[in-house]
Amino acid sequence: MSNYILAIDQGTTSTRCILFNKSGDSIATAQQEIKQSFPFPGWVEHDPLEIWESVKSTYNQVLKNAGIDASQIASIGITNQRETTVLWNRTTGLPVYPAIVWQSRQSVEICNRLKAAGFENIISEKTGLVVDTYFSASKITWILEKVEEARIQANSGNLAFGTIDTWILWNLTEGKVHATDFSNASRTLLFNIQTHSWDTELLSIFGIPSSILPEIKDSSGYFGTTSSNAIGTEISVNGIAGDQQAALFGQGCILPGMAKNTYGTGCFMLINTGNKRVVSKHGMLTTIAWGIGGEITYALEGSVFVAGSAVQWLRDGLKIIDQASQSEEIASEVDDCGGVYFVPAFVGLGAPYWNSEARGSFFGLTRGTKRSHIVRAALESMAFQTRDVFDAMQNDADLTLTSLRVDGGATENSLLLQFQSDLLQVNVDKPHNTESTALGAALLAGLSVGIFATMENCASIRKSERIYSPAVSPIEIEKKYVLWKKAVRATLAFHVHSDE
Repeated sequence: MSNYILAIDQGTTSTRCILFNKSGDSIATAQQEIKQSFPFPGWVEHDPLEIWESVKSTYNQVLKNAGIDASQIASIGITNQRETTVLWNRTTGLPVYPAIVWQSRQSVEICNRLKAAGFENIISEKTGLVVDTYFSASKITWILEKVEEARIQANSGNLAFGTIDTWILWNLTEGKVHATDFSNASRTLLFNIQTHSWDTELLSIFGIPSSILPEIKDSSGYFGTTSSNAIGTEISVNGIAGDQQAALFGQGCILPGMAKNTYGTGCFMLINTGNKRVVSKHGMLTTIAWGIGGEITYALEGSVFVAGSAVQWLRDGLKIIDQASQSEEIASEVDDCGGVYFVPAFVGLGAPYWNSEARGSFFGLTRGTKRSHIVRAALESMAFQTRDVFDAMQNDADLTLTSLRVDGGATENSLLLQFQSDLLQVNVDKPHNTESTALGAALLAGLSVGIFATMENCASIRKSERIYSPAVSPIEIEKKYVLWKKAVRATLAFHVHSDE
């Protein structure tokens, strides 16, 4: 009997395979960290071959951990770090350059060039996004311009482009399927969210040949079948969504006005806007949540580039903590941040500021500042950035949000979630299963093969574990937020490349 769904969750810092049963419970997990490469300041790259090997390794490990045979898996769902860009040779299957990660700023000159040429409005109008290195298109252009013979190979039809979902699917099917879903396509700056297709004008602006692009499919539907040479067996792949859209689905936010925030490497808040394409006036992104049954669901998104990775930096860069899990205990050694504010703009600032030149800054340091103040300020920076996005999103959607569903690794930190509730003055709802991203991919796959009959069935699987309610007065918390905004303004005033 095929009783299980396998979710492949390929993230920025690790790859996980999670096995779910027909009730949506996670039965077994396998995880493997992937190396981060920082060749130059602001650059972030991954090895695509290492990513593929980590998928195979965690797949085999999760079967072993669960004690089941691959024949018991009904379907596979894939969710992925979005925008991260891979170009590979169609014949050899080998990448022509490392994967350029969504965080990487190496294509900033290309974006500046396009802005100077006056393309910003037409690109934003068609894509719902902003001209920024965050998205895939400028990364593709960079590879075509900088890597020897890449342009020649692309023009001759020998190169394939994919975000990480496409790269994994290509390898799972041994090169038989070159496809993506609507959610990932909508993050490339090459996809027209009005016509729901690749846009020839955008391709021309970025200098990208259409021959490298994958086919776009519904997020829940048949993508292909795995090759026995790839993972030892044939399994149907029936769900793909970018990690944040998958988390929105996994959080049961299937109705307009429902919102979630994921605390991962970055912070990503999405609000379902249904079939309505809301144009942001406050620095939010208009994106596609998913395509199911030929129907497109839109979302507004606020993307914060650095959240959990700030805690990793405390561990790996400053070496003031040994493990990320220690952050709550250390931060709790003090009653507050001691007047210290940290703006973690390591790779610029995302929504609602969209400033790629900003860099990380500390404010309010004194001789009395302790390690615990620094750690607490780093945790609070996640909540402050979320407040920035929360306010902008409500203004755009013309809604008053009364609750925020949360997920991601940092939701294990009660201090952070309580501070978040205080800062937003709304309930913060943590689910029993915080693996919303993987669950979303599994639900999309299960919906396609009939394990779940409807989207409502999928949404009903989510259960709350704990709801955090505001415990601080609005006046008191607003004083802290005013100081945060001052810190952000000061950070934006300091530019690394300024001649002044």
